[in-house]
Amino acid sequence: MDQTRNEDTDESPPESESGWAELTHECLSNIIARLSLEHRWRAMLVCKSWLLACKDPHLNSGFVLEPESVPESARWWAPDLGRKVDSILRSVAEWSQGSLREIRTRNCSNASLSFVAQRCPNLEVLSIKSCPNVTDASMADIAFRCPMIKELDISYCHEISHASLLLIGRNCPNLTIVKRNALNLLDPSEHAGIVPDEYLKTCPQDGNSEANAIGKSMPNLKHLELRFSKVTAKGLGLISAGCLKLEYLDVFGCTNLTNRDINNATSELKNLKEIKKPNFYIPRSVFHTERYGHWRLYDERFQTDVFRI
Repeated sequence: MDQTRNEDTDESPPESESGWAELTHECLSNIIARLSLEHRWRAMLVCKSWLLACKDPHLNSGFVLEPESVPESARWWAPDLGRKVDSILRSVAEWSQGSLREIRTRNCSNASLSFVAQRCPNLEVLSIKSCPNVTDASMADIAFRCPMIKELDISYCHEISHASLLLIGRNCPNLTIVKRNALNLLDPSEHAGIVPDEYLKTCPQDGNSEANAIGKSMPNLKHLELRFSKVTAKGLGLISAGCLKLEYLDVFGCTNLTNRDINNATSELKNLKEIKKPNFYIPRSVFHTERYGHWRLYDERFQTDVFRI
């Protein structure tokens, strides 16, 4: 008798008796809206009604799929994960029925971004850091089809050139935030075992071309990040001349800029509230003293005091 009772208790009730199928669409939407994209993807497997609720356009206005840990895992650079990200992004873009406004992800490709450009003209935020398979081709699609872009993050995307910055700047007048950070090549240990070695070698070297594109095409820019860029004083001057509304500037790690260069270039930016200068420690094993002759000279050049004994 007891054994029979236990067996009956362990059996899962059918969908019609479990209560999930009886929830209204509004209730399901309210529940699912509180879930992360990863958990929402699993929720689709609960039952048919949950699957339909997950496809509601109102629940697909944002696509946020980024690493939870810092530093990120090498898994985020794997090709197989890239294919999964592409598949999910395409599904969300289709289900949104044009209402997708925010994308924050890694390791997507041209195929999924071009798909987004064709179906989501109201896109406002595009953050695609660490996407080795995204090129100027899909960026051109975004520039021409998504004129509402306000925020752009193409950090660590080596196949995207200054041409994309110019196109997006000219076609997206609402653009106020741009992040074009580069990988820290001065300290390779930061990326060891995470970023493929071959990819590190393809880091963009002409920071001034990108600076020129930004200065020429982004007059409404307020927030700009160029960490570890190869930009020089000339490039920073071009940015300052064309982006007079700039409020935040991050040039941390830009070894081609001195403290004097930065002060001179930004002197006319009346709205500038914060500057992140390249005051950082460079390991002696990487940045040899011969470059400037003496470590104290480096301290004087960048005013860091990190080498003072």
